[in-house]
Amino acid sequence: MANTTSGSYTFGKTLAIDDIISEAYERIGLVGSAGHQIHSARRSLNILFQEWGNRGIHFWEIAQTNIDLTEGTTEYSFYRDSADGTSSTTAPSNGIYGIADIMTASYRTNYNTTTQTDLPMTKIARDTYAALSNKLTKSTPSQFWVQRFVDRTTITIYPTANSTAADNYISIYYVARLQDVGAYTNAVDAPYRFIPCMVAGLAFYLSQKYAPQRTQEMKLLYEDELARALAEDGSAASTYITPKTYYPNI
Repeated sequence: MANTTSGSYTFGKTLAIDDIISEAYERIGLVGSAGHQIHSARRSLNILFQEWGNRGIHFWEIAQTNIDLTEGTTEYSFYRDSADGTSSTTAPSNGIYGIADIMTASYRTNYNTTTQTDLPMTKIARDTYAALSNKLTKSTPSQFWVQRFVDRTTITIYPTANSTAADNYISIYYVARLQDVGAYTNAVDAPYRFIPCMVAGLAFYLSQKYAPQRTQEMKLLYEDELARALAEDGSAASTYITPKTYYPNI
């Protein structure tokens, strides 16, 4: 009689922080870590997540939200964590925190009706926005400029909205920060396919403190695991290549 399978797909989702730390320490030959070493590993894991933010866009961090517009308002702020920007006069009405960057934006009208329309907005640079003559012009928003500060990310729109209608707003796709590790019993804010490179990365970080003779080895393993995870990340789409016809001068 054949053995039955578990029927479960939750390993990566339910793997607790303390299990990840234990696995990383075992990889560098350290078993039975002390309390300060566990605390050190949690700190290193948070630093690893910050380093991932410099590795480019991770598709599981991309999300969508809306910005409720106020007539004549040019700038809307998103704060990096829930401890900042709780004032209703500065924080966006959607209450979204942890936005690292804004990728695309569309001005949406007549939401949830048969006449709903999205008008794509163009992302511009600081110099382009600075060159605009009247930044308080009221019309249909068509351009946006993103600034990334230490404590917040802001989006500045042009022209400013000429209406505060509830069914007109800006729909954005943004890149969210990875959530902090938090309690040792927490799961991590990453998909299952990034668990192998996460453990390898933590082992690399810990080796610098507790097994420097294995640091180079751990680094190679980490970069190899991360490369595979990044290659798998994303969403495949159809690609069409059309040859360009060239007629030389005769």
